[in-house]
Amino acid sequence: MKTFLMCEPRYFEVSYVINPWMTANIGRVDQALAAQQWKTLFDTLVHKSNIKLIEPVAGLPDMVFTANAGLVNQQHEVIVSAFRHPERQGESAHYKKFFTDAGYHLKSIPQNIFFEGAGDALFDSSRELWIGSGPRSDIAAVEAIKNTLQLIANPLELIDPRWYHLDTAFCPLSDGYALAYAKAFSAESVDLIRHKLGTKVIWVSDEDAINFACNAVCLDHEIILYRASSALKALLTSYNFSVIEIDVSEFMKSGGSCKCMTLEI
Repeated sequence: MKTFLMCEPRYFEVSYVINPWMTANIGRVDQALAAQQWKTLFDTLVHKSNIKLIEPVAGLPDMVFTANAGLVNQQHEVIVSAFRHPERQGESAHYKKFFTDAGYHLKSIPQNIFFEGAGDALFDSSRELWIGSGPRSDIAAVEAIKNTLQLIANPLELIDPRWYHLDTAFCPLSDGYALAYAKAFSAESVDLIRHKLGTKVIWVSDEDAINFACNAVCLDHEIILYRASSALKALLTSYNFSVIEIDVSEFMKSGGSCKCMTLEI
């Protein structure tokens, strides 16, 4: 059974702009509805996985997006994120304390490299790591992480600021499958995905990409996401996956969905 780190949205709001989705949404979050939506996601996951909680911190509204806390491997080693934007940099100290108190081994990469955790680093079902770079994480993070954790890593370049983290446009699934949105990536990265995954990559439409269908939590053959088109759901069903849709519209105002609010630890 998987274990996820989550954080209650006690202080969640859109109070600054660090991605295009936030631009028109400053001050527009219904906090009571956000709390209700987060609870629905939590309740769905808690019956299918183990959940650990980190205490939210006033003044750090994006702590709810725990996917960005760091990168955690199966050896309980963690590289805590070094955020690009000052608005999120205060989160790192709280994540370091959480992981230290929980008995994880903190690993480090050079301090001058921006890296935003599992938002930009995703293990596939064969335990190869896919690392995104561009809007948030530096390309230098790829080699740094490979050397630090001694693993195979596949670099993917994100070229559209709307898909600012890898987990907004790419989602490894069970059995070697993956969801991906081609327009978020450079041509070289699309070629790499095709080369590595072949017929097991499921390319999503513009509609599904905008609804963050790739920002999904995969539990064996259940896929938990905000919204998926009928065509995508039918395709996933044909590959033996089922889809659970959860309304996280308040978090979409900040450019985050179901996967953003979880970190597998």
